[in-house]
Parts: sequence; C-alpha cells; structure tokens
Amino acid sequence: MTTLAARRDERTQAPVPPAKGGAKDRWVRRAPLLPALIFALVVTQVPFLYTLYLSTLSWNALRPGDKPFVGLDNYITVFKDSRLQSALLNTVLLTAGAVLFSIILGLALAMLLDRKFIGRSIVRTMLITPFLIMPVAAALLWKHAIFNPAYGLINGIFGGSSDWISSYPKAAVIATLVWQWTPFMMLILLAGLQSQSTEVLEAARVDGANAWQIFRRMTLPHLRQYLELGALLGSIYLVNTFDAIFTITQGGPGQATTNLPYEIYLTTFRKFEYGEASAAGVVVVILTIIVATFALRVISSLFKMEDSR
Repeated sequence: MTTLAARRDERTQAPVPPAKGGAKDRWVRRAPLLPALIFALVVTQVPFLYTLYLSTLSWNALRPGDKPFVGLDNYITVFKDSRLQSALLNTVLLTAGAVLFSIILGLALAMLLDRKFIGRSIVRTMLITPFLIMPVAAALLWKHAIFNPAYGLINGIFGGSSDWISSYPKAAVIATLVWQWTPFMMLILLAGLQSQSTEVLEAARVDGANAWQIFRRMTLPHLRQYLELGALLGSIYLVNTFDAIFTITQGGPGQATTNLPYEIYLTTFRKFEYGEASAAGVVVVILTIIVATFALRVISSLFKMEDSR
C-alpha cells in the first residue's frame, strides 16, 4: 500500500523545471555584447562625466590658465541669471507651442488618412515628406520662401511687405517646427486609429451615435496613450531645438527666441564661459531625462495594453 501511494504521489507531483545555468553561463551569453556596451559607455558617459567636472570650474577661455574650483556656483548662476531664466521660459513656450499645434494638426491629418479615398498612399507620402527634410534646410525654406518680406509666399498671397520674423519671432519658429513635426505626430496617431476596433465603432453607429459622439467618447479615450506618447517624444526632441533658432532668428529680436540650447551656444562661443555653459548643459540633460522617463513609462504601459488584448 505504501508503495502504491508513493507512486501515486510521484505521478501527481508537478514536473521539476530544469535547472538554469549558473552565473558563469549567463556571463558567457552576455560576453558578445560587452564590446558594444563598453563602446556606448565610453562615447556617451565619459563626455557627460567630463561635462560634470567642467561645470564645477570657473573657466573662461580668455583666461586659460585660471580654472578655480567653484562647486555648485555655476548651477546657482544658471538658475539666477536673467538671461538663462528668459531662455528657460522661451524653451518651455517654444516646445509647448510646437508640440500642441503639431498634435492638433497631426490628429486632423490622421483622421483624414484613416479614411479610404483614391490616392491615399500618395497623400500620405507627401504629408510625411516634411519630417524627412533636414532641420537646417526646413528653417532656410521657411525663412526665405515663406517669411521673406520681399518675395515670401505669405506677402505674395496677402500683399504688403510685413517682416513676419521680426514682428512675430516666436510664431515664426513655432510654425517651422510644427510644419516639420506634424508628420511625426500624424504617424503615431494614425497607428492608434488603425488599432481601434472597427466592430465597436460599427456597433456605436448602429446604436445611433453620431460622428462627434464617437470621436469624443470612443476615439479620444482610445488615443489617450498615443497622444501622451507623441507629446512626450516630441518634447524630448523639441526641447533641444537649435537649428531653427540659429537659422531663422539668431535668438532675436533681443532674447525673444533664445532657448536653452542656443543660450548654451552663446555662453560657450560668445562669452567663452565654459563652466557656466557646462552647468546649463547638465540642466538641459536632467530636464530631458525627466521627460524621457515619463515617455518610457507611457511606452511600456502602451505595450502592456496591447499585450492584454
């Protein structure tokens, strides 16, 4: 009886999973990746660590032999300097304006491309094209072909000789960034629209819901994570905008469009304050990391939502 009971217990026991390899086996599997990891660390982290070191020095290139250690004084200067405060405010305004209008236009274009019509693939390709143009080329295009007071497209259509860049510098930069980044938002939101269940939409139409009710109560909630993803990724890239400002406005008139990256450029190559510029660069990196952290959380939650379906 005891033997039969023991055999019965052996049959009912769950199979024991095979033992996994030890630490040595795991390191053997990871060894081929170590050269790439070391290269990435050297290329990315060593310059950043050197920048951290420079941010603790009072180093002006006009006094190359005088580099005293000042600790966190450069960071205090970054947050107290009126020029850097103005640059920080401009960075927020330019980034928020460009991201907001890009999302609104991207959503409208995504809704258009989500419908079937003749030549949809051609229209989609044409709408994506601005995102493929180099930022400097796009800025030059808008500065000369659109905003130029003598032969620009705007004055050619509406008449007059208004200098749009001098009169509306922030709007000019934002318009250029929106034109270039709207296709990026459009692609993200179009992917979200095409992942929406058509059966649910048809059921809503059968129940008598109109287009606005479907959009407000079903499409927008479905696109929430895609909207967040587009806003966060766009913010990560646009907070570092330099090309458009350098090409179109040179940070002017005055400091009207000087953002943090352009102010870092001025501090480095005009004031020659390497320590202060390094501290401002570290602040920009920290702000970007904060935004990127939220972006990664949104992306991970998006994939979890897709896997649960």
